[in-house]
Amino acid sequence: MRVLLIEDDKETVRFLLKALGESGHAADASGDGEEGLGMAREGTYDVLIVDRMLPGRDGLSIVRTLRAEGVRTPVLFLSALGEVDDRVKGLKAGGDDYLTKPFAVSELMARVEALVRRAQPEESEPRFAVADLVLDRLSRKVTRAGQKIELQPREFRLLEYLMKNAGQIVTRTMLLEKVWDYHFDPQTNVIDVHISRLRGKIDKGFDKPLLHTVRGAGYMIGDGG
Repeated sequence: MRVLLIEDDKETVRFLLKALGESGHAADASGDGEEGLGMAREGTYDVLIVDRMLPGRDGLSIVRTLRAEGVRTPVLFLSALGEVDDRVKGLKAGGDDYLTKPFAVSELMARVEALVRRAQPEESEPRFAVADLVLDRLSRKVTRAGQKIELQPREFRLLEYLMKNAGQIVTRTMLLEKVWDYHFDPQTNVIDVHISRLRGKIDKGFDKPLLHTVRGAGYMIGDGG
């Protein structure tokens, strides 16, 4: 994965370049908005991490310009501006996700990798299986160890999305957008409630838990964790 970091805080740049490199990703950085825009226009990056406040040209302007020019590279805004209105402005400008400072590097890495996965073409697998948990999209049937599990429609969508991304961390932002169709966090515990209910249905009474909470990052379904 190739990442372009457009950020003028040198300590943040140093920290993120090190983290991305240790995760096996190639990363370039620019501390100037105009230069960063020029680099992003090349279209050779899988994802952009863009600060809101930059010298030369601000982050919102960079992303608006890229979107107007047809550049669809996924964008994660990284900013100290964390109010709901700030996040909404970032998403309306063409950003795909928004993370406020200070942040946990594990969450940033999960969000970046999630954006790249989301940009890939959708698959049409009719059936997902994780260990002995099976979800059939056509029949809308879920079983574990051959035992039928009754799910509400929202629970089914939640499990379907988690199983589609089995073995990968799924962030709250991803769930809000893909399962609830929200484009920003409404500051409720809706995800926590549904995760708890789903965990009770697919894990309770079975020897091995499959639905895991990844502290500071999100959730993951898999036979390890």
